[in-house]
Amino acid sequence: MSKTFAMIKPDIVGKVRVGIGGIINHLTVEGFKISEMRMVHMTKEQAEGFYAEHKGKPFFDNLCDFMTSDSTIVMVLERSDAVAHWRKVIGSTNPAEADDNTIRQSWGTSIDRNAVHGSDSEESAAREINYFFG
Repeated sequence: MSKTFAMIKPDIVGKVRVGIGGIINHLTVEGFKISEMRMVHMTKEQAEGFYAEHKGKPFFDNLCDFMTSDSTIVMVLERSDAVAHWRKVIGSTNPAEADDNTIRQSWGTSIDRNAVHGSDSEESAAREINYFFG
């Protein structure tokens, strides 16, 4: 078993609550076990810290504003090859380019409102899990 970090973003938590259950169902069908989960309403400082690697990029401020606009659901997911499989399950960052039946294709509405976050490497997963679950 390996671990990855997953987040259901404010566009789902705040406006399309039915999507929370759909996303959780989707990940369990894919064989993930949720070992930790909590709802978090990030402060600006938390969002800036979480997305620190993007500081200075044109989208950084809008991203932090969006991530603090409502609550998120943060999770630790477990299964074999967790990081790679979660990335496959969520689909492309841009929902318009995501494969059919991926989470972002099903629930995302734009590149900025793409429903979920997923760690992109084992190192990112460890850092992101530690950020929210210490």
